[in-house]
Amino acid sequence: MRFDTKIGIVVRADLAAWQKLNVTAFLASGVAGGGPQVMGEPYADGSDNRYLAMFRQPVLVYAADAAGLSAAHSRALARGLDVALYTEELFKTDNDDDNRAAVRAVPGDELRLVGIAVYGPRTAVDKVLKGLALHP
Repeated sequence: MRFDTKIGIVVRADLAAWQKLNVTAFLASGVAGGGPQVMGEPYADGSDNRYLAMFRQPVLVYAADAAGLSAAHSRALARGLDVALYTEELFKTDNDDDNRAAVRAVPGDELRLVGIAVYGPRTAVDKVLKGLALHP
């Protein structure tokens, strides 16, 4: 099935493996929180055990250097797409209030990005992520 929307996550390539996984998980939660249109229905198995709903479509994860990540961030904002972000400062915080304060303290063009997630119309997201390689 081809969706008219796309979810793309970009993680800075030079992070440690645990950081890449952590950043990807946090960014995915940002997309999920963006609205009900991104989520499918809850699951149940044959024994009637209930499970949480997941995205209704695949998520593509890309790797980029700092410059590529910054360029994708700028293009996403310019196109008005839904964006989640993770900055270097968030590795030093341990709660949501401090996370928001750390991001708020830095002007947008000075953010030290380690990852972004982008959600929106497929063609717009493709243009934002153009030139980035899928994460190995």
